[in-house]
Order: sequence, then structure tokens, then C-alpha cells
Amino acid sequence: MTTALITGATSGIGAAFARRLAHDGHNLVLVARDEKRLHRQATELHDLHGIEASVLSADLATEEGIAAVEERLGDRKHPVDLLVNNAGFGNKGEYLEVPMADELAMLKVHCEAVLRLTTAAVRGMRERRRGGVVNVASVAAFVPRGTYGASKAWVVQFTQGAARDLAGSGVRLMALCPGFVRTEFHQRAGMGTDNIPGWMWLDADKLVDAAMKDLARGRSLSIPDPRYKALMGAAKLAPRGVLGGLTSRTGRKFGPK
Repeated sequence: MTTALITGATSGIGAAFARRLAHDGHNLVLVARDEKRLHRQATELHDLHGIEASVLSADLATEEGIAAVEERLGDRKHPVDLLVNNAGFGNKGEYLEVPMADELAMLKVHCEAVLRLTTAAVRGMRERRRGGVVNVASVAAFVPRGTYGASKAWVVQFTQGAARDLAGSGVRLMALCPGFVRTEFHQRAGMGTDNIPGWMWLDADKLVDAAMKDLARGRSLSIPDPRYKALMGAAKLAPRGVLGGLTSRTGRKFGPK
């Protein structure tokens, strides 16, 4: 039986990945900060699907947290076959309104942790000539809007570049770029959502289903909804200033976790 490790596993897209992968028969390693919530989730998934679910409490905004997950990914006796780098957060406020410590914490979670955890997982996967990594980015990667979008653009570029380097190795890497998803993300960040049209909201479970299909097809980039595919296609043709204004009116960011 294969094993999947999911960061940010207790809510939103991460929890949807956990449900889907447990349903498919994968054992799980669930990673998040809230240990009590992790244990509750692991018990529920084990009881419902009969899989083994272990927990790892780690804060990926810290060196200790990243190192703990790296160590688990490097365990050759208990290999991880699929890594889902989903942990992330958004800061409320525009550039220069957000404290520098918060901006740096975001970059550590979105960029440094993704780089280090992907590397720790892929080394063993390449030796075994099988495995996959899903790095959850956002459609914010394609519009000029603040540190969040910039960090997610890095995730997309890193993932697609690494996927090219690993072509033919048996290891698949994919950047997942959702739009607005109904999760706890905006509430935790203190962001209002009243100005976001209803048609822009996505269901986390349907999003994950589409993402898994794209991963199976070997795609290195997944925008898992026709509405957002159309929007991103239009974004390539629109002036950058117009896109900046659009994202200002629809909120600080796209693509909650």
C-alpha cells in the first residue's frame, strides 16, 4: 500500500486531499500545527477507510518544523510515494502594510518549505523510479498582486522546472493552481469575502478530483476548473495594470488552502 504525506492537512484543500487519498486506499502522514485536530482527523479516516494514518505536528514557518518533515520524507524504511505541499496562509493588507516578519514567514512556508520538502521526497522517489509531488500554488501566481502572488509564482516556476529536469525518471511533479475555494482560509486571515461573486467559488473535493486526474495524465500544471482556465487565458492578453486593479477589487488573493 502506498503512502501520501500532506501538509496543511486538517482543513480546506489539504483535508480534501486526505479524504480522497484515504478513500483510494493510501496510508497517510498528516502534517499540520494542531496536534489534537490531527489525531481526530487520523482516527476518522482510519475508521472510515481502514487505512493507517500517522500524524506529525509541525510549523513550517520554523526551521524545526521543516526539518521534522524533511526527516520523515527521507525515511527509506517507510517511503512516501506522494507528497502534497499544501500548507500556506495569506496576510491581510497590501505591501508595506504587512509586518516584515509576517512576509518572511509566508516566504518560508510557501517557498523554502516547498523547496526543501520536495527535494527530500524526490530523492527517494527517483531511486525507486516512482512517485509524485503536488505543490499547491494559486491562480494568484498569474496576476500582479503582492507577496502572496509572487510566492505562488515561484512555486509554479520551480515545480514546472523540476518536472522538466525529472522527465523520464518515473517521478511526476505538478503545480496545482486553484481559484477561490470554500475553506477556512479567508476567515483565518481576517479577509472579507462579500465582494467575491458566487460563481468564482470552487468546491475543495471536486478540485482535488480534477487535480488527481491531471497528475495521472502527467501534467506539470493544473488549473482545475473551466472558469478559471478561461480567466487565466484572458489574463495573458490583458494589460498588467488592469489585472492589478481586478485583483484589488476581488480581494488580496486568489486560491485559499
